[in-house]
Amino acid sequence: MEYAVNTTLLTKKFGQHTAVNQVNLHVKRGEIYGFIGRNGAGKTTCMKMLCGLATPTSGEVSLFGKQGTQAREMYERIGNLIETPGLYPNMSAGENLKCKCLALGIYKKGYIEEILAQVGLQEAGKKKVKKFSLGMKQRLGIGMALLGEPDLLILDEPINGLDPQGIVEVREILKNLNQKKGMTIMISSHILEELHKVADTFGIIHNGELIQELSREELEEKCNNYIEITAEHTEHVCTVLESMGIKNYKVVSPNVIQIYERLEESGQINRELTKKDCVIDAIRVAHEKLENYFLELTK
Repeated sequence: MEYAVNTTLLTKKFGQHTAVNQVNLHVKRGEIYGFIGRNGAGKTTCMKMLCGLATPTSGEVSLFGKQGTQAREMYERIGNLIETPGLYPNMSAGENLKCKCLALGIYKKGYIEEILAQVGLQEAGKKKVKKFSLGMKQRLGIGMALLGEPDLLILDEPINGLDPQGIVEVREILKNLNQKKGMTIMISSHILEELHKVADTFGIIHNGELIQELSREELEEKCNNYIEITAEHTEHVCTVLESMGIKNYKVVSPNVIQIYERLEESGQINRELTKKDCVIDAIRVAHEKLENYFLELTK
């Protein structure tokens, strides 16, 4: 397996506080990696170390198969947007891009227009950034990160604070970059439902520790369908379920039970409960939300 990013026991301490604790990340080349965690979980610190913006206290970062000094030479292959975009508000989108192009030694004709088109800002090239919406600023920040044609794009919370339309726009940009250009993308967020729409692999970090890495398929398997029963007396319902041989269930509230087996028998279960004088308000087959799985995993 060829990895764009591979870390070994990556750790970062600030005094007595351990922000990132022995993290082993595996980001495959050509995929979109969703880095999920609550605010303060260690996502930003971890990404800064991958980009060379912070020095690890211990552990190792491997980039494109290179380690140590050779890994540091790979930083030029990484584009990043960490926290908020660094933009000049009194300049236009095109002028902001031009400043970075000059710093990178890029003089290709039509290049700035090409980048603006990639992030959907071709009509706003001359508009001053201070008049941009938050979504437009985020898209320009992604455009700045794309300068130099990076092989790996690292984005820290790029959809944070965006309205639904802005989220859709950023999502489509990322999909196009990955599918049409084959770019590896690592994107962090605390919203698992949104990452699920774009990511191939997920890494879940909590209190500085990577507690799980799993594929989209593995994540979906963990968020199974279930039968949800709403009833007045769950104790009576549980007794009947046990008599039917149903063991894989959970009482999630005083009036709600979720059953994780025999999903095709909801009608039969309903009939049996009614026969045993259980007062059922509702019974339905539902799907566990990804956010519920994330919250359960991180307690």
